[in-house]
Amino acid sequence: MHELAGVEAVPYMERLCQALSSVETTGEGGARLSLEAAVGRAVDRIAGLGPEGKVLLVGNGGSAAIVSHMQNDLCKAVGVRALVFNEAPLLTALTNDNGYAGAFARLVSLWASRGDVLVAVSSAGRSENILRACRAARERGCRVLTLSGFAADNPLRREGELNFHVPSDFYGHVEVAHMALAHLLSDRAMARRAHREGGTRIG
Repeated sequence: MHELAGVEAVPYMERLCQALSSVETTGEGGARLSLEAAVGRAVDRIAGLGPEGKVLLVGNGGSAAIVSHMQNDLCKAVGVRALVFNEAPLLTALTNDNGYAGAFARLVSLWASRGDVLVAVSSAGRSENILRACRAARERGCRVLTLSGFAADNPLRREGELNFHVPSDFYGHVEVAHMALAHLLSDRAMARRAHREGGTRIG
């Protein structure tokens, strides 16, 4: 991780702005996409879910907080079904018996249906439990969206049909950028659904 201890406020915020404005997006096979195109496609996946469709979201640590917040916005503001798997009793039961690496994959396999969307968030893009969740989702016929940071060649960027990468090696900047992306996707999906339904949703 890049060492930023002792850096003053203005350089810190300048680097954050640079990270936010430098988000890279790719499709399957690493094909480069513009941010606008990638956001549009991601919103198509989310806002286009039918009444039985749902969004599954996975992340660890700070990323778990991000996906929990996104789940809240998707359910409340967008009006789509969304699930996170952060319940401590269930996670500890699974990890105690079978280890942490496969816990999310097992839950995704249990809940996912063809056409659902998995949102996978990992700052470094190397968490084995997140990578396995992506593979389990694809096996169930889900669309996979990834948010990662740090190295441009991190393995999570190869798992999604749409991949958002923050080119920074500082956790704080990557997580803030991921939260901004989560809000962008949720806000655009809310606007899309409101326009389609001819009304206005309250966020």
